[in-house]
Formats: sequence, structure tokens, C-alpha cells
Amino acid sequence: MDDLDRTLLAQLAADARVPLATLARRLKVARSTIQARLERLEASGIIVGYTVRLGEAARTDRIRATVLLGVEPRAHAAVLARLKALAEVARVVTTSGRVDLLVEIAAPSTAALDSVLDAVGAIPGVRASESLIHLATKIDRSG
Repeated sequence: MDDLDRTLLAQLAADARVPLATLARRLKVARSTIQARLERLEASGIIVGYTVRLGEAARTDRIRATVLLGVEPRAHAAVLARLKALAEVARVVTTSGRVDLLVEIAAPSTAALDSVLDAVGAIPGVRASESLIHLATKIDRSG
């Protein structure tokens, strides 16, 4: 990837619906160059799809939490399989440091969130958990 690819990706991250001609004008290259770059980025797996990013207004009916998990050695695969089966689990990230997994959860109510947190804590191989309930998003550069 070169600077043009990185700039193109940044433009698409901000608005993936921008027409190719507009991207070409912004980046001061031919439309065919943008098309070829996108095809190469898609073929190489750097771009795997285009999607909608929901803002806070669309998330108001969801209570979100981050759960920090300590997992027994050799239990990672089994714990991940159980987490994958929970529909409320939005993302799982491995970490370094005092916890092994960072689990992002989205539930429709506090009762549902409580139930999911209980289910996560009861997974065999989970030795410790700490839940952090999300209150408000102040900065969001994901995407």
C-alpha cells in the first residue's frame, strides 16, 4: 500500500458512498486509477466489504458493555466458541496484559445485559471477569 491507497481508504472510511469520479477529483488522479486501486484492494483482502456505520441515534435502544475476561490457559478456543454463540456479543478482541479477552456486548435492556453477563461469567474456562457499562460515546473513530 502506498500513500494514494491510504488516502483512498481514509476517504472511503469517512463516506463509502462517494462516487468514483468525486474520489478521483479529490485525489487528483484519473477515475480509472481509482477503479483499479479499489479492485486491487478488494482482491488483496484489504477491503472486504462496504457497510453502514450506525451513529449513536441508532444505538439508543441498546445497552452496551465491555467485559474484560481472564481465561484459563488452553481454554481460549472453547471460550471463544461459547461467546460466538451469544447473539449479544458484538466483538471479541485478544489482549495483552492482565486480561486475555475484551468482549463487547450490546443488549436491549438492563435485564438482558445482566443475563448475558451471567452467561459469560458461567462459561467454563473463564476465571475472572470485569464488566464496564458504556454510558456515552465521546469520540468514535472506528471504521
